[in-house]
Amino acid sequence: MSVSRKNAIVAIIGGGFSGAAIALHLHRAAGAFENVRIVVFEPRAALGAGLAYSTPEPANRINVPAGRMTLYPDDPDNFLHYLDRSNALAGDAAAVLPDGQAYPQRRVFGAYVAAEIAPLLDAGIVEHRRSTVEHVARHADGWELQTADGDSHFADIVVVATSHPPPALPQVLKPLAGHPKLVADLNADAALENIAAGDRILIVGNGLTAADAFAALHRRGHHARVVSLSRRGLRSRGHPALPQEPYGDFVDPPSRRASELLRRIREAVRVSQAGGASWHGVLDAVRLQGRDIWRNLPLIEKRRVVRWLRPFWDAHRFRIAPQVEKLLDEAIISGQLQIVAGSLVSAKAGEDGSLHVDLRFRGKRDIARLDVDAIVVTTGPAHGGILKSQAFLSGLEQAGFLTFCPTGLGIHCDERSRAIDSRGQAIETLLIGGPLARGTFGELMGLPQVTEHAIFVAGEIARSLTPVTSSPAPV
Repeated sequence: MSVSRKNAIVAIIGGGFSGAAIALHLHRAAGAFENVRIVVFEPRAALGAGLAYSTPEPANRINVPAGRMTLYPDDPDNFLHYLDRSNALAGDAAAVLPDGQAYPQRRVFGAYVAAEIAPLLDAGIVEHRRSTVEHVARHADGWELQTADGDSHFADIVVVATSHPPPALPQVLKPLAGHPKLVADLNADAALENIAAGDRILIVGNGLTAADAFAALHRRGHHARVVSLSRRGLRSRGHPALPQEPYGDFVDPPSRRASELLRRIREAVRVSQAGGASWHGVLDAVRLQGRDIWRNLPLIEKRRVVRWLRPFWDAHRFRIAPQVEKLLDEAIISGQLQIVAGSLVSAKAGEDGSLHVDLRFRGKRDIARLDVDAIVVTTGPAHGGILKSQAFLSGLEQAGFLTFCPTGLGIHCDERSRAIDSRGQAIETLLIGGPLARGTFGELMGLPQVTEHAIFVAGEIARSLTPVTSSPAPV
């Protein structure tokens, strides 16, 4: 199906980084078309920050150098130029390292994206509807969107660019639901407000969110013991001491099995280390080749990667800022922070106000008791429940327009990012943007890949808009 360029309406649901980037690049791709309306539905006051880049917590920094963060792949220094123009690092002495690399607070990048899209909003090229979409339904050849304020909106094309679903509380911790010292979602307002500086803490999870939690607690003056628990005890890794070029070819020949891919990566790491480098360049090569690697794997092998290899990939791929890495290293050396591999067995509140948690350490049968004052859950988004996380997604699923990705990583779409319905057919005018499409595209969590995907989705929409035909002039 194609849509007339004249007066076409594109609705983007979600105005975080993905939604804002799609809107911006759609204007670039379709700006010459006649009267194309781009409408972004986002309840936040500003577009571009979303969940990731709207955090007010000063301890939360971007996890890669500012020179690798940009809205425009053809202008890699764009964010750096913004930092210079806006003087955004003033008052943040810790942002710039001795080698000159900058790791600003995460909210600064959100402000940059908002600044980039602001001229389009001011000119009316992009419209910001500050409301939550609650229902989406077919309407003639397009879609009708109903928002929380009671309004109805029509669109020819809809892009689902919502944020990750909130984390799910582990089953073992459900008896503690509602407890004032159980932090079930670190992104909730004032999430750490009830935790005192001397509270003993259990952090459930060991990834980037766990690092965020520890850094935020440290900034608040927390000084007591912290135990960080995950199944494998894998902690997010840091950046190399010196820049490294990507190393390794994992596409030619293609790997058809997860075990084969793992063997090739390990061999590349061995060769890299023998040459005096580290694993970083190898993992960077895997990231850059990620889409082709993923495409070459059969579905059953993709599922094996998700189940068995993803925790190791996440720990090495998503690296923490050097400032946070140093903080964690010092806390581990001092004994304040303990990284533990194991699983939760049970949890209950004690009469003395403490929380009693039973753990089973990895490789052990015995159960160990851990008494803490607070628990912070950092296990990440509940991707398995994405289609139940928002009313409009649930409605589209019930109507057969959206289905869960068979890899378990988001919403099912084809390689043009078109949603796959319950009959297995692609829907031309319903697209999935951002990380929710990663089950099809593979590596789609890091900002460079999300940016590239936003450009790709914008291009797909632009190509679906057909020229406006006019009657021939009279002879």
